[in-house]
Amino acid sequence: MQDNRQKVVGYIFLSNGKVVSSLDKISAVSDDPVAFCGSISDNGADEIIVFDMSESGNDAAHEDALDIIKDICKEVDVPVTGAGNVKRMEDIKKLLYAGCKKAALNFSKPGNIEILKEVSEKFGKDKIVICYDDQKVIDENKDQIDTFACELIQFTCNNGSFVPAPESKDAKFYDGKDIIEKDVADRALTSSFTWGDLKKNSDGMVPVIVQDYRTDQVLMLAYMNEEAYNTTLATGKMTYFSRSRNELWIKGETSSHYQYVKSLTADCDMDTILAKVKQIGVACHTGSYSCFFNEIAKKDYSEKNPQKVLDSVYEVIKDRKTNPREGSYTNYLFDKGIDKILKKVGEEATEMVIAAKNPNDNEVIYEMSDFLYHMMVLMAVKNVSWEDITDELSRR
Repeated sequence: MQDNRQKVVGYIFLSNGKVVSSLDKISAVSDDPVAFCGSISDNGADEIIVFDMSESGNDAAHEDALDIIKDICKEVDVPVTGAGNVKRMEDIKKLLYAGCKKAALNFSKPGNIEILKEVSEKFGKDKIVICYDDQKVIDENKDQIDTFACELIQFTCNNGSFVPAPESKDAKFYDGKDIIEKDVADRALTSSFTWGDLKKNSDGMVPVIVQDYRTDQVLMLAYMNEEAYNTTLATGKMTYFSRSRNELWIKGETSSHYQYVKSLTADCDMDTILAKVKQIGVACHTGSYSCFFNEIAKKDYSEKNPQKVLDSVYEVIKDRKTNPREGSYTNYLFDKGIDKILKKVGEEATEMVIAAKNPNDNEVIYEMSDFLYHMMVLMAVKNVSWEDITDELSRR
């Protein structure tokens, strides 16, 4: 599926834990910044720029804003750029550690110009964005910006509005208030195939298999007619035709359990669609996350999906933490505490390095497995999930 839309960028202004309408803090548009940004992400924004407007010098308010930004990064499915209250390298680091794909330096502050080279060399040019309101500053520092920054964001301070820089003319920018009013109207997707390209069944419809885009879990099977197909592309929300009710069915319209499109793919015969979606709530009317839960038959087998194996082992480790089992080595580590766990992680890392010097791959596989197990014990102690890790890796 090809997406030819103009890029949609949402500007979010954080002040005192709320989303406000602009840099001028005219009015609050949401008391829940995380849910607000989640809605923007679900409704088709391609990127979100979060501007921390906490009072300069108020470290407690700045830390609170960073916590909100961290929660936003976990909630949304699009890249987040962090901006505002950046004065030193440590501030850039905190934004990136919070989960931001990029961090912005405001060039209306001379001190930010001075640290551009340092932060770019430390974190990479692709992580650094320049905010500015005076073209003269950009012209005077053009060579340095070209070398050490990846993007420019032009804004006007006096009325709080943002204006796309010349390098960003392919993007449409909204501030927090505009996004509420417009509901990201540009979220429509342009399909590589028309309805006429698909082969229909005897009822003139196409079956759709729906998967969770994060886990690949199969959620449900439904059908589309031409109107449902076109509505799905126009809205970014999965829409079907209900054969039992004989009417168009926007999934979640009554339950709020929407399915937001991540990808649509036709099979080799063009007679079935595979939809990968972000599922809000549950997919099944019974209250089950997936409609597929009535096990008919099963043979024992070893799980080979790497993520499922890691998730399964991690869940066992977490269960030992809350439900100790006598004689469990995992509980022995938890009882000994963080210093013992860190010592074991270090020991296993060393053994993995030594094993890697040997020609036999079996040894390094064994030692890597030991290392991963002890790392997961550390993850459980620090309340770090595999999703936290994979999200961070996907941003790199």
